[in-house]
Amino acid sequence: MKNKNNRRAALVYHAKPSPGKIEVNPTTKYSSQRDLALAYSPGVAFPCLEIEKEPSNVYKYTAKGNLVAVITNGTAVLGLGDIGPEASKPVMEGKALLFKIFAGIDVFDIEINASDPEKFIETVKNIAPTFGGINLEDIKAPEAFEIEKRLSEELDIPVMHDDQHGTAIISAAALINALELAEKKIEKVKIVVCGAGAAAISCTRMYKALGLKSENIVMTDSKGVISINRENLTKEKAEFATKRKLNNLRDAMVDADVFIGLSKADMVTPKMLLSMAKNPIVFAMANPDPEINYALAMKTREDIIMATGRSDHPNQVNNVLGFPFIFRGALDVKATKINDEMKMAAVLALSALAKETVPEFVNIAYDKTKLTFNKDYIIPKPFDPRLITKIPPMVAKAAMDSGVAQEPIENWDKYEEELHSRLYSDKKIVRLLLNRAKANPKKIVFAEADHIDVLKAAQIVSEEGIGFPVLLGNVDIINELRKEIEYDDEVLIIDPKSDTEKNNREKYGTSFWNKRKRKGVTLLDSIDKMKQRNYYAGMMLSSGDVDALISGYSRSYPATFKPVIETIGKSKGISKVATTNLMITNKGPLFFSDTSINIDPTSKDLAVIAKMTAETVKMFGITPTIAMVSYSNFGSSSHPMASKVNQAVKYLHRYYPELSVDGEIQSDFALNKEMLTNKFEFSKLSGKNVNTLIFPNLDSANTNYKLVKELDKALSIGPIMMGMSKAAHIIQLGASVDEMVNMSALAVVDAQKKIKLKL
Repeated sequence: MKNKNNRRAALVYHAKPSPGKIEVNPTTKYSSQRDLALAYSPGVAFPCLEIEKEPSNVYKYTAKGNLVAVITNGTAVLGLGDIGPEASKPVMEGKALLFKIFAGIDVFDIEINASDPEKFIETVKNIAPTFGGINLEDIKAPEAFEIEKRLSEELDIPVMHDDQHGTAIISAAALINALELAEKKIEKVKIVVCGAGAAAISCTRMYKALGLKSENIVMTDSKGVISINRENLTKEKAEFATKRKLNNLRDAMVDADVFIGLSKADMVTPKMLLSMAKNPIVFAMANPDPEINYALAMKTREDIIMATGRSDHPNQVNNVLGFPFIFRGALDVKATKINDEMKMAAVLALSALAKETVPEFVNIAYDKTKLTFNKDYIIPKPFDPRLITKIPPMVAKAAMDSGVAQEPIENWDKYEEELHSRLYSDKKIVRLLLNRAKANPKKIVFAEADHIDVLKAAQIVSEEGIGFPVLLGNVDIINELRKEIEYDDEVLIIDPKSDTEKNNREKYGTSFWNKRKRKGVTLLDSIDKMKQRNYYAGMMLSSGDVDALISGYSRSYPATFKPVIETIGKSKGISKVATTNLMITNKGPLFFSDTSINIDPTSKDLAVIAKMTAETVKMFGITPTIAMVSYSNFGSSSHPMASKVNQAVKYLHRYYPELSVDGEIQSDFALNKEMLTNKFEFSKLSGKNVNTLIFPNLDSANTNYKLVKELDKALSIGPIMMGMSKAAHIIQLGASVDEMVNMSALAVVDAQKKIKLKL
């Protein structure tokens, strides 16, 4: 993304629809006067008195147990330096967002106007009773060390400075695995640490806890090698002062086994890299540009094992792999601190997870055939859904074993199930979709690009690397709108009606005629139809000039569907085209079918729709559990509307017994696992969480998905076209910019899949 556009997008993102990134929402009922009387006066007095009698009841009657404070004074903000408390607030709100979406932890961000450590410590201690844990952030060294040490000792809740320990924990896990692949022992390796800030000090201490020998460590700062001959060293730097006679980083790199970079870009040259020992391990973690360019490093040495802080290279050392899950485990046992044992437990959990079989969900998200433990995969991916179920239990157990847990976990199976239920508590699936699209972007034609919202969506698709837009419409209008929204990227703009497109109209028209000439279409009519955007766009896709198509913003679904189906057609062996909508609800992702095309499908049609929907659900890395919904349950009505659903289920059970599908069933039973299991224990859905609903007709499917979208404020991705030979997707009339961006990502992923199947 260009800096100018990045700046504009970032400012708009933080300002709209309301300023900031977080808000507070009530978790209890508040609709009646009785509710309000219980929430405040006089009812609130009773829990207050219970807490007064027994202070630990604060966890029982308030949100303290799931509330973390992200606290800073803004003296060392991620690459921005000492910008002060107010300017640091957007960063703290961002950290709050990550806590919530990755581990379901609520956060208040606290910005303290106090650079003096004593005043800072006093302030934090005074507000600590509000919180179940404290995450210190962006506080400059060396004050950060004293602040964390004092607060950890003097408070009875978990305290962690993520800038110190987050990178240490993630990189330590990566180092364990890198050493295994390099066939080296940590007790014998020589390590160079470039940087001597809070993260570098903490990382090196963590490596020593793993067995690294002090005499094998060389640390450098802006003044060069930290040696015993240097004067005025802080006690933290003095801890790692070397006795070796080395003048600079270049000297230190000779025969080193490991390089740890926590400094700035371009500190390491190819010559320095070549001077390292066999199978060198290089963690160049400066952001956004590492100490040595990744491509240059890989070109320089084939035997290198490398990690960076960047998401576009293998082995990203990303703190989000650690802090949400460490605090989750600490909070869940009401730990009084986050101690070294808990940090090491997180290290070992991450290290072990990288060696386990990677679920298809993660392979799909990163567009990989199969991720396996090797030098390009030494730490788990940030989107790995297993993180929430693997790290918190290990951290919680370490807290219990080390005696800092106030409420030990007794039922580990139940605890893991509770953690697993948090998997889809947010929009992770959307991030996975976007990430997968970016891994292999495709060319997308936007058939209605002279509408400003469509153009904005195309701009985001381009800037975010989701795809390569091709814009159809009036060239002058599109260029005028591009100026208005500062869409400066080079992009192909085509007006199908213009004289310059005559040759393409003839080419596409002739091809279209060859498809349709036995269906009453003349060659002249076919060429003339190419002046219509959807016919032109459809033939661009059919001819392979683009990989995907997005249309429907300004026209009704049937009016858009006709030219798309005529130009592109169904996939081989497909008898019925249908659509599904992915709804990101509070219960997790739900797929609704068929929401846009088939008005009154037969029982056979419903079975086909269910089978196609199952394949689409799998495309998102989710195992489909399908309820065929109706107003009746398992034959309780003999009406034809219910009977056709019943017959569809019988067909699916007979021909696709591997599918987890059943019905006909009412939607409330389908979505309430306990009700379903208690009432219909015989069902193939018993004890399962349904994630796919197949409706008996278009009326019910379309009405229900739009009701859920508006009432639940559910994010909708769709309608997702199923059964087409190419990645063509028709959005809803007047779709939002975000909806179009998500659909564009979906179209790219669909194109990736269809192209792969043809290879």
